[in-house]
Amino acid sequence: MAAVVDDSLYPIAVLIDELRNEDVQLRLNSIKKLSTIALALGVERTRNELLPFLTDTIYDEDEVLLALAEQLGSFSALVGGPPHVHCLLPPLENLATMEETVVREKAVESLCAVSQEHSQADLETHFVPLIKRLANGDWFTSRTSACGLFSVCYPRLSNPIKSELCQNFKILCTDDTPMVRRAAASKLGEFAKVVELEDVRSEIVPVFANLAADEQDSVRLLAVEACISIAQLLKHDEVEKMLMPSLRQAAEDKSWRVRYMMAEKFAELQRAVGPDISRKDLLPAIHNLLKDGEAEVRTAAAQRIKEFCENLPEEGRQQIIIKQILPCVKELVSDGSEHVKSAMASVIMGLSPILGKDNTVEHLLPLYLMQLKDECPEVRLNIISNLECVNQVIGIRQLSQSLLPAIVELAEDDKWRVRLAIIEYMPLLAGQLGVEFFNEKLNSLCMAWLMDHVYAIREAATISLRKLTQKFGKSWAQSMIIPKVLDMSNDPNYLHRMTTLFSINVLHDVCGKDITTKLLLPTVQRMAGDAVANVRFNVAKTLQEIGPALDQSTLQNDVKVVLEKLCRDQDIDVKYFAQQALIVLCLN
Repeated sequence: MAAVVDDSLYPIAVLIDELRNEDVQLRLNSIKKLSTIALALGVERTRNELLPFLTDTIYDEDEVLLALAEQLGSFSALVGGPPHVHCLLPPLENLATMEETVVREKAVESLCAVSQEHSQADLETHFVPLIKRLANGDWFTSRTSACGLFSVCYPRLSNPIKSELCQNFKILCTDDTPMVRRAAASKLGEFAKVVELEDVRSEIVPVFANLAADEQDSVRLLAVEACISIAQLLKHDEVEKMLMPSLRQAAEDKSWRVRYMMAEKFAELQRAVGPDISRKDLLPAIHNLLKDGEAEVRTAAAQRIKEFCENLPEEGRQQIIIKQILPCVKELVSDGSEHVKSAMASVIMGLSPILGKDNTVEHLLPLYLMQLKDECPEVRLNIISNLECVNQVIGIRQLSQSLLPAIVELAEDDKWRVRLAIIEYMPLLAGQLGVEFFNEKLNSLCMAWLMDHVYAIREAATISLRKLTQKFGKSWAQSMIIPKVLDMSNDPNYLHRMTTLFSINVLHDVCGKDITTKLLLPTVQRMAGDAVANVRFNVAKTLQEIGPALDQSTLQNDVKVVLEKLCRDQDIDVKYFAQQALIVLCLN
């Protein structure tokens, strides 16, 4: 006799079986179906059966636990909404104590989401005790998780409980375990934003000072980030008195990682502390960071130069930059690290609008010329890609007089990789300088590249022509480049004749159907009679490429005739590619 299965227990029974299966993927899939199972069970059975089961059986692989932590964060409606949302806390509390960091972080994220649906009474009855249990846990994992929960519930608590939580947070900031202090430091800024201002002065600032002087550099660097949030809350004189001693120390910290964090967050710190402190304290600090012994620190500081200069007080700003910032910039332009030079090249053009025309010509243009000749391609790209900033300040004519010789020199460099780099930047450069300047000064360079003795250069030049056509339009292409490309079909060198075909391959779709039919196709047809087999089979490949852009009558009357002729060619490769083209174009 068949066993009778209680349908009311079926979803839980299935889940139990799947979670006990040895296949991790099966267990993961079952966790991802939790919302479906909860819907089948209903809110009451989800609270009374599913959640207790999940709370008692958390012992799985990290990826399964991660999926569970994520699912529970959106389970509120499935347990009956805000009045019952506290039922989700036990399984999430267990997950917040797990050894794997990503599981704990996801559990904390879900706890933060769930906390928003608690009433004040439920926060104080259920959520705050959870925080205290985690904060006083034996294992550092629970204490690190607790650090991320204080700020989400603090604003809605009564004053006595607020005071108690504040003390709990301070204890975590002095925990014996560095990982806990690190977690507390990372959340100090968030907590400061929700604490009463008086408590920020009396409680949070001393905690910040201790963390900024911690023996672990991983804690000290996180204190730098917290300082930004705290500085935004305090008055100018309070920032000077309470925070700046720690910041000055961080800028000269023995650990390069702390100095790197200072450089990374420099613009944010500058905005937080205000212009007066920036000029007095942060100016010497950025000067030292730009001269730091570690390339990583110099790179981060270089990336903040433009923003730092923009945020300086307008009065006397130009002189400050010229006398105190530019000497460091000049050193970094020729730095031994490519990363530092590249970072500087990405922002140095932005100094031009700040310094104005005369100062740009006198102080910045020589640096731009140095960087345009740098052996690192990324440095050159960063300069070329930001030419518009300088163009707007000093004008295209003066810019061209200074930079064009350097660009031409690079375009004709003996090293083909240098020429290749300039070709790849040419469409970007053309967009910065405009079509008139390009036609006058640079168009001849692009056409010369099509006849370079290195194949990679010729190939890159054809791609560059396509990008230029997209930028300037097909009318420009028809008048400025297509005639020159088609003239190459008569060149004595068969490699140059093939470049005509390669150019047509990449230009036809951006030039459009009319230009392709009237100008490009006749040249391809004529080249089918070329004496070199390599040219003829490339004619077949080109016809296959441009065929979809032609109308049916042209295909039948012109293209098919040429391909059928090539199918009778004596060269086996020509025959093959012609036959392939007929098949692809459905002309056989």
